[in-house]
Amino acid sequence: MHKLWASTYKEFLLLIRDIGGLAILFLMPLFLVITITLVQNDTFKTLKETKITILLVDNDQGDVSKNIQENLRNSPLFEVQLQSTEAAAKALIQKGDYQLGIVIPENLSKDLNSKVAENVEGILEKFGDEEDSLPLVKSKLKPKEIKLYFDPATQFAFRNSIKSGIDQMVSKIETQTIYKAFQEELMTDPSENFFDTEPFLIFKEIVPTEGKKTIIPNATQHNIPAWSLFAIFFIILPLSINMVKEKNQGTFVRLRTQPMSYATFLGGKTIVFLGVALVQFALMLLVGVYLFPLIGLPKLDVSGKLPMLFIVALFAGLAAVGLGLLLGTIAKSQEQSAPFGATFVVILAALGGVWVPVFAMPKFMQVLSNISPMNWGLEAFYDVFLRNVGITQVLPEIGLLLSFFILTVLISVVYNHRKNAV
Repeated sequence: MHKLWASTYKEFLLLIRDIGGLAILFLMPLFLVITITLVQNDTFKTLKETKITILLVDNDQGDVSKNIQENLRNSPLFEVQLQSTEAAAKALIQKGDYQLGIVIPENLSKDLNSKVAENVEGILEKFGDEEDSLPLVKSKLKPKEIKLYFDPATQFAFRNSIKSGIDQMVSKIETQTIYKAFQEELMTDPSENFFDTEPFLIFKEIVPTEGKKTIIPNATQHNIPAWSLFAIFFIILPLSINMVKEKNQGTFVRLRTQPMSYATFLGGKTIVFLGVALVQFALMLLVGVYLFPLIGLPKLDVSGKLPMLFIVALFAGLAAVGLGLLLGTIAKSQEQSAPFGATFVVILAALGGVWVPVFAMPKFMQVLSNISPMNWGLEAFYDVFLRNVGITQVLPEIGLLLSFFILTVLISVVYNHRKNAV
């Protein structure tokens, strides 16, 4: 135990004497999580909080186009700005001044009413013919195109969501027109409502609740765990570089002359850098709880979750330290450990869902993400932050992180023993 304490004290002294290294370890992750959360905050706001200004060119000037305008203006998603010509709207969108433009074609109301009237009359004639010999006549009217102009910089997912919303709106208008045509043909009093045009199927969104309080995920709840995990795993760089320095400067050779095992040597580093990981996580939580509300970001809610959060952070820190010990044991120079460590952490973050959610990845990448310890840690954090689970529900992820730490330390010890065996 005395040897482990001496090794730990040595690592602590080396750490606190490197002021620049301490700044990178503790300040850079804070700047990173603040910047990323500020950038992504708008994407987590509700539709009522953000509206998209669209350009509308109405070449129809009929009942259908008026109905479209009314639906767009009543939508919580859009703010409508009328534009006189298609060319002017296209130019503004091409420059990036607006993200979306809608062009309603000429004679849309007239042609839609004509097509519906033809179909209704054909159906009624079909039912009224006793011999059932009259075929329905196909309308000669060509389909109308409602043009959507998108800013070239808009993302594919955004385009699809907008097209889906507008398609539903237009389909509703077309359905109401059909009902109206049937009503005019069948009823003697057109003002009497014969058909109920209200939707029969509706969607109800159910989100997790805590008592009577609804839990709505926001940018803070997503970014604090993700980038805390990224910062924790980034400690493999100073850890591995520190080990390589000791080997190259002869410090490790002098340590080997002492009656101390390599496992004890690694134990001292584990204790110090595990402490670093927990301090990093605590700082991230403090930023989310106290600083974020001051700069207009959602406050991080950690009420009743702190013990579970630090348990997950502890095991995530162990996994990160184990990876750093393995890299420091195998690497022969700083030129090997630093670039490889930085690149490897970025790859693990990408696979783990820190940047792109796992469900949005291709199937092959979703399967591959299961091997990333960052994915295990991130799922455990999300379970605590967003799903309000207990310790038993996060045991699988914690078990994987602990197994990863044990495996990397064992490989380090075995590799060092074989390398230095006489």
